[in-house]
Formats: sequence, C-alpha cells, structure tokens
Amino acid sequence: MSEQIERVKCLIIGSGPAGYTAAIYAARADMKPLLYTGMEPGGQLTTTTEVDNFPGYPEGIDGPTMMVDLQKQAERFGTEVRIGMVTEVQFNTEKGGIHTAIVDGKTKIEAHTVIISTGATAKYLGLPSEQRLRGGGVSACAVCDGFFYKGQEVAIVGAGDTAAEEATYLSKICSKVTMLVRKSEMRASKAMQHRVVNTENIEVLFNSEVDEVLGEQVVEGLRIVNNQTQEKHDIEITGLFIAIGHKPNTDIFKGQLDMDDAGYLKTQAGTTFTNLPGVFASGDVQDKIYRQAITAAGTGCMAALDAERYLAEVGIVEQVIAGDYSIE
Repeated sequence: MSEQIERVKCLIIGSGPAGYTAAIYAARADMKPLLYTGMEPGGQLTTTTEVDNFPGYPEGIDGPTMMVDLQKQAERFGTEVRIGMVTEVQFNTEKGGIHTAIVDGKTKIEAHTVIISTGATAKYLGLPSEQRLRGGGVSACAVCDGFFYKGQEVAIVGAGDTAAEEATYLSKICSKVTMLVRKSEMRASKAMQHRVVNTENIEVLFNSEVDEVLGEQVVEGLRIVNNQTQEKHDIEITGLFIAIGHKPNTDIFKGQLDMDDAGYLKTQAGTTFTNLPGVFASGDVQDKIYRQAITAAGTGCMAALDAERYLAEVGIVEQVIAGDYSIE
C-alpha cells in the first residue's frame, strides 16, 4: 500500500448521475470533492444508447455522452475525478470522525464525509447473444427504453412485481408483449398478476426461457425453449427487456452500513443519511423502486447538501496554509 495518505472533505464513490450530481453540488459548496469512478465510469447509462427522459435534452442524448457532460460539469467547479475502484472502507462511528477508503488496494484516502453512489447492477441471463445485443434491443429498463419500441412487438423476461409492472407499461406502448416466466406460475402479487392477465396484448408463456436472442446488429427475434418439454420455437420481436432483478453494489459496505434483505443501503426518511455519521448514500444503491437517472441525480444533490450541512455542524474548517482540514 502507498505510504501517501490524502485527506479530503468529501469523497464520492461512484460516477453515475448520482455521483456526478453530488460532485457538482459539493464542488460549488467549496467541499473540494474527490470522486472515484469505479470499474464502470458513468454507471449503467453508459450502456444505454438514447436517453429521452432526462430534462433539458429536447432531442435526447446518448448515455455515454451525457455522462461525459456531467463529468465535465463536475470538473468545471473543481471536482477531481480519478479512475479507480474503492476496494475497502473503514467507517468511523463517531460524529466528526475520519473515514478511510482504500483505492485499488494501495492508495489510502481519509475523508470527513463519504457519499456512496455505487449504483446497482442489472441482472442478465448470461447468454452471449444477449450480451452482444445490449444496446441493440436488449434492455434492463422498460421505463427507460420502452418508448423506442412504440407500436412494435417485444418480450420481457421475469415473474415478479417489477416484471409485471413493466409488462403492463410496455403494453400501453407496444402492439404486443410476450412475457416469459420460467416457472409454472408468477411470483408477482395477485393484484399485479390480475393486471397482466386482464391486459389483452400481453401473452404469458409459462415454463419458458430464452434459448437465443436472434439478430446480428439489432434484436430481430427470440428462440424460446419450454423447460418442461424442451420444445423450441421462434418469435419475431424488436426489443427484449430483462426484469429479473438488480444487485446493489454494496458488498464492501457489509457489516458497517445498514442494508435491507436485498443489500440496498438504508437511509433515514427524507434524507441520504446512513446509520453512520458523515456517510451518505444516493442513487440506485439506495433506491430499488424508481431507478431512474433523474431520481438518482436528485438524491445526489440531496447527499451533497446533507454532507455540506454535516461539515458545518461538526465544524470542519480549511487550513489555507497547511492545505488540509481540521475540526474547530
């Protein structure tokens, strides 16, 4: 491990809409934030071709370009953005205490506040054809990308409330929705199941799995296998939506921060405060309901404001000559 230890007012872990928005607000508040991007700079939006539902882009924008714009805006106000992965953390349980993070197993960062924006990773089926066509018709967010398939036939994989809700959403946009359920029944609540069954243009195929996503550059169809009879058949679709869940990127925080059963960080109602002082969570890492770029950005703003107020409360002041920080 490097012997050099850096101390900062605000460390931001993660570089999606939540992390970059937190950085913009923190930098404008003169908190001199240091942001580490993680293994996927820009987060999930870097795998999205067009973003049409983020305010301020009347003609839409592709996800990677949007993330570059957010990074530039954060850097404009003084955020230091570094490529790197926080591999270990040691949070202080005392108010006003110093938190420690290890980056790439070698660099030690000490921080008065930490904003966690590590996001959640969508679960996929793992098929080579599925991975090849991500961004070419394969999506893990119907609300984000469903609009592009208006009037077309699509399929969705999943059996829970999220899958049922997204299937219903797609049914209002698309001409037909084929819902693939791996077992002989759905896991969704009875109310959601009734909604799916009573929607005329949703067809539910039980005991069915994706054998192959068809198409070279874009999705052109689906090969479906019945896992009881092993019979296969093809259908023509232009979009495939995977709704089998997300995994929050919270493994390194286990044992220190409160989480729900699925691993999402718990925050105090109406705030981004975690159970430890000076540690805040924003974006999909603490949101398993909305999971939108705009809601992630909103909680990123909240986290920076919460961190700024926390610093003022514990009396962190800048030592201009020494170039570091201390407590009054």
